[in-house]
Amino acid sequence: MENQFDKKLQDIEADDALFEKLEDSEKDSEFIAVEAKTYFQDAWKNFKKNKLATIGLIFICLMLLLAVFGPIFSPYTYDQQDLTSRNALPSLQHPFGTDKFGRDIFVRVMYGARISLSVGFASAFINLIIGVVYGGFCGYFGGKLDMVLMRLVEIIYSVPTLLYVILVMLIFGSNIFSVLLAICISGWVGMARQVRAQVMSLKEQEYALAAKVMGAGDSRILFKHLVVNSIGPIIVTTTHMVPSAIFTESFLAFVGIGISIPQASWGTMASEARGLIMNQPIQMVWPVLAICLTILSLNFIGDGLNEALDPRKRV
Repeated sequence: MENQFDKKLQDIEADDALFEKLEDSEKDSEFIAVEAKTYFQDAWKNFKKNKLATIGLIFICLMLLLAVFGPIFSPYTYDQQDLTSRNALPSLQHPFGTDKFGRDIFVRVMYGARISLSVGFASAFINLIIGVVYGGFCGYFGGKLDMVLMRLVEIIYSVPTLLYVILVMLIFGSNIFSVLLAICISGWVGMARQVRAQVMSLKEQEYALAAKVMGAGDSRILFKHLVVNSIGPIIVTTTHMVPSAIFTESFLAFVGIGISIPQASWGTMASEARGLIMNQPIQMVWPVLAICLTILSLNFIGDGLNEALDPRKRV
């Protein structure tokens, strides 16, 4: 017995002789330092690599600053008339010129940005809340509840949006609330479908089942686990809602059923300048250019977020 013990001890000592202990200074020689990043920090890093998306974000931030502070520091107001300088060309006094009533076009464009951007972001936020809650419940509970609620969605989606707009305008009149309500009546349908599809694909994952086994409630599982893990597609869809709402508001104002005059919406400015397009075409350029650049920038931001938040699209 002692011979066997001594033999094993000799074998262990022989194995130890094959290895040499490293010095403390050499223990971390092959260590690779990696900066810990959260999901959104990594997404922001990838977003900044997209030049078009970065330019779009800078333009939107600049437009927001001008919309907030431009009319405040300007010596003119959006409805101030000066009949002695009607249809003036751009100058130092009036950077974008004046319209047929002598109103400063630059201030009106900046004031119109307040209305258009407010309608765009507010409607996107409302549609986000309704769509996430509605689609989340449909996708998570499924069954008869899902069938009934999704048939209601199909009914709402089957009615043309313009019909909702006309009915709302007849009841509430032409104002910002009416436009916002008209856009939001059917604007949340796309978000609800997106969230429903995401929740249905995620609720069978292991972490959702584990939370269920541990006693988590349905609302906690839905909003704490499933919706959070669907945040990428939700943010991208919300970003694309903003330019759609801005275009809808501008179109309604242009055809005369949106924001009423004298409020300076981009659509109302384009509608007013339409009658002078042959003599003063530059008055049409400014509101149309603001609409186009804003929508284009928001689309760039949406595409950039789509690539940054989706790991499958990263290079």
